[in-house]
Amino acid sequence: MRFGSFVFPVSHQPENDSAVIDSTLEEIHLAEEIGMHSVWLTEHHFDGAAAHADPLVLGAAIAARTQRIRIGFAVVELAFHHPVRLAIQTALLDNLSHGRLIVGTGRGSAYNHYEYLGFGITMEDGLARLEEAEELMVAAWTGEDLKHKGEHWSIEFPLLRPRPYQKPHPPMVRACISEASTVKMAEIGRPIMIGIQTLPTLQARLERYQATMLDSGFTEKQTEATLDQCWASRDLLVADSYDEALEIAAAGFERERTHFRHAREVYNPGGFPPPDPNRPAPPGEVLEQAFILGTPSQVAEQVAEMRDVGVRNLMLKLNTGEMDTHKVRKSMRLFGEKVMPLFA
Repeated sequence: MRFGSFVFPVSHQPENDSAVIDSTLEEIHLAEEIGMHSVWLTEHHFDGAAAHADPLVLGAAIAARTQRIRIGFAVVELAFHHPVRLAIQTALLDNLSHGRLIVGTGRGSAYNHYEYLGFGITMEDGLARLEEAEELMVAAWTGEDLKHKGEHWSIEFPLLRPRPYQKPHPPMVRACISEASTVKMAEIGRPIMIGIQTLPTLQARLERYQATMLDSGFTEKQTEATLDQCWASRDLLVADSYDEALEIAAAGFERERTHFRHAREVYNPGGFPPPDPNRPAPPGEVLEQAFILGTPSQVAEQVAEMRDVGVRNLMLKLNTGEMDTHKVRKSMRLFGEKVMPLFA
C-alpha cells in the first residue's frame, strides 16, 4: 500500500493562519522523512477550513523544500480557476518539482455556497464547467496552435510554456462523491479519489469501478494500472494507548466539525439546515467511521481491513481540527516506524 498525507489544516482564528501554515509545512517535511508517498493539498476559501487556501502556491513551497514526496491536489476546485491559467501554473509546478505533481480535480465544495459567491459564480455553474475545464487543460498541456470553442470558453494560442515535465502531462485524478460519478470516471479510465465511506461501501465502489472499466473495453492490465492510482481517505491518530488516541482524535474532530458547520450557518445565504434526525450522518461526520486510531498494532489492523476490501492507496488526514503539533508529530512517527513497514 501507498500512504499519503491529506493536508487539510483548519485554522480557527485568522490570527492563527500564519502559525498553522508554518506547522503544516513542518508536518509535510516529516511526512517525507517517514517515507510517505505523497502529500495531498486541499483548496477552500474565506472560512479557515484550509489555512493556506491556495494549493498551487503551497505546492510550490513544498516543491522547493522537499526532494522525493509527490505533490497532489485533493482537490483543486476547478470552478475557481481559468483552465488555461491553471494549465500554466500546474505545468510550472510540475517542472519545479521535477515531475512529482498529481492533479486531483473536482468541482469544489458541495456545501459552501459562499465560496462560489466569492468568485462570482454559482454552484451549478461550477458543476457545468467541470468537464470542459478538464478537457481544455489537457489540450493546453499537450497541443499546439490550440483553438477551442466551447460552451464556457473560447480560446486560441500557439503553445503553452513551460510544457509539463511529465509526458504527456501530469496524472489526473477525479474526486468522486457519488457512485454515479465513480462509474463515469471508470468509463473513461480516470483514477478516482473516494472520500470517507464505510468499508462495505468502499468495497462496492471499487468493485463497480473495476467492472465498469472492463465493460468499457479496457484490458485487465489497463484496469489494474488505473486501480493502482485510486485513493481512499481516513483521518489518523496513533498513540501509546487507545484511550489517548481516542481523546486526542475526538477533541480535534469535534472542533473541526463545529468549525465547518458554523461557517456554513453564518456565511451561506439562508444559513445551513440542521442535520435530519431521521437519516444517518454521513460517514465523514462519524468519528468511528472517519478515523483510524489507536496503538500502532490497532492501527495496523484497521489499515489491513481497508487493504482487504481493495484499497491500494490511503490518504490520511494527520492533523484534524488544529491538534497539538507535538501530538501530531508523535502520531506520524509511530505510524512511519511501526505501521508503514508492515505494508511495504
